[in-house]
Amino acid sequence: MQVKDLIAACLKREGMTQLFAYPTTAVIEAAAAAGIRPILCRQERVGVDMAHGYSRVSNGERFGAFAMQYGPGAENAFSGVATAFSDSAPILLLPLGQSRDVAQTWPMFRSSRTYASVTKMVEEVVLPQETSNIMRRAFGALRNGRGGPVMVEIPADVLSAEAGELPSHAPAIRATRSAGDPRDVADAARLILEARAPVIQAGQGVLYAQATPELVELAELLQVPVSTSVDGKSAFPEHHPLALGTNGLVFTGHGRQWLMNADLVIGIGTSLTRHNLTNPIYPASKRFIHVTNDARDLWKAYETEVGILGDAKLVLRQLIDAVRDLLGRRTRDATIVAELARARAAWEGEWHAKFTSDEKPLTPYRVLHEFMQAVPAGEAIVTHDSGSPRDQILPMYKASAPNGYIGWGKSHALGTGLGLAMGAKVARPEQFCVNFMGDAAFGMTGLDFETAVRCGIPSCTIVLNNSTMAIEIDHLKVSHDRYRTRDIGGNYANIARELGGWSERVTEPGEVRAAILRAKRQTEEGRPALLEFITGPETAFSYRRASLEGGG
Repeated sequence: MQVKDLIAACLKREGMTQLFAYPTTAVIEAAAAAGIRPILCRQERVGVDMAHGYSRVSNGERFGAFAMQYGPGAENAFSGVATAFSDSAPILLLPLGQSRDVAQTWPMFRSSRTYASVTKMVEEVVLPQETSNIMRRAFGALRNGRGGPVMVEIPADVLSAEAGELPSHAPAIRATRSAGDPRDVADAARLILEARAPVIQAGQGVLYAQATPELVELAELLQVPVSTSVDGKSAFPEHHPLALGTNGLVFTGHGRQWLMNADLVIGIGTSLTRHNLTNPIYPASKRFIHVTNDARDLWKAYETEVGILGDAKLVLRQLIDAVRDLLGRRTRDATIVAELARARAAWEGEWHAKFTSDEKPLTPYRVLHEFMQAVPAGEAIVTHDSGSPRDQILPMYKASAPNGYIGWGKSHALGTGLGLAMGAKVARPEQFCVNFMGDAAFGMTGLDFETAVRCGIPSCTIVLNNSTMAIEIDHLKVSHDRYRTRDIGGNYANIARELGGWSERVTEPGEVRAAILRAKRQTEEGRPALLEFITGPETAFSYRRASLEGGG
């Protein structure tokens, strides 16, 4: 086989049925010849985001891959790769590289050198006969340990070189998992039962481990409330009586209250990275138990009483068994459910006026409320974009099933959500896959709505159009007063229609729910949909940048 054909054969062996790509690279043709469907985007960043979304909702069982040309193709993809790296998303990147005779010369761009800082592993196919070994290592890295982008760069002159054959006996790479040290598990169980007010913080490691049932079982056994990181949103059902919602830059009212009062934080499948967009910044007075599959996470951000290195699903089962042994016939005090219900009702009551507001232009909270009333959470995969849509939706939307929401944020380029929703739709065609984005975000990646039309990916885009960069109101005051720097404009429903999709522009509060249902029907009939809601510059947020030591 030639190198390009051997790479395609490896993709096929690992169960890949599509390749997100942007030409020119011969890997596209080789993949098509092997029966793998190429899905060509309009710009590389969106193609990487599509691979990202595909992997995120596939539970580590299938992976998105993106192939691109050398030079501008590899350079344009950087933002998407950086986002996937920050979210620990396992995607395979196959950039073409400069020919070996010029790759070393200055100032040639080399992906294997430049992307080393935002990939889990990067290799270059220098010796064609090593292709099979390199691809085996790549899929091993994708399937095992902490997720992240894995890159295999293929110099242009290597693509057509003879590489040998894929061994006929070569099995698909499978994931390996490890349980925690029994001593650490026993110590953790004892500390949890001794704690006055413990809380669990779950991360996306719970999602990749498919450990939601075990997380729910442990929370109910202990009667301990559960919050999630932004990336981990949907790891715990948010309609559950013990759910605190998502934490990070924005909190629910009851979530903030319980996190402030907690004396022990049990981090499960989370890095506990100190990052104000995706995790709360805990004060030093908290005590910590930390469960992670990456040793680099342990003790990096907080003094930790017990660190457990292992797979979230296996460690949760160990903790359940250890707690049951310690409890014996005793049961835990269940009054916390009633306390949480009262706090949750009080917080939701504060937002009722926003949810049902008839103001015009629309408030985004009315749009979100109508969406939640119209679409059962179990039928949808929802994601947000950066800025205001993220901060307004994350605490309010209640995800009920694992991977029913794709949260993200550590590296947060505007426009990321569009590709995530499209990739999710390719992976889960039976779900209503929706991206909420602002008009500024549409300006970054909106033309890739045409990719959804051309490639038959019936996802839904909801544009909250307030004709300004509302999140910059506090940052662009003088420049806006003098030069109108915050103002932007456009009719995005018209653009979507001209690109071949279905669209509506909605201005009336009473029309919101019906429009959402019409858009859903269009996607069910195989047509990408875009809804443009004309909203005002909403500046109300739920405990945004709230400290866990008090204050707002």
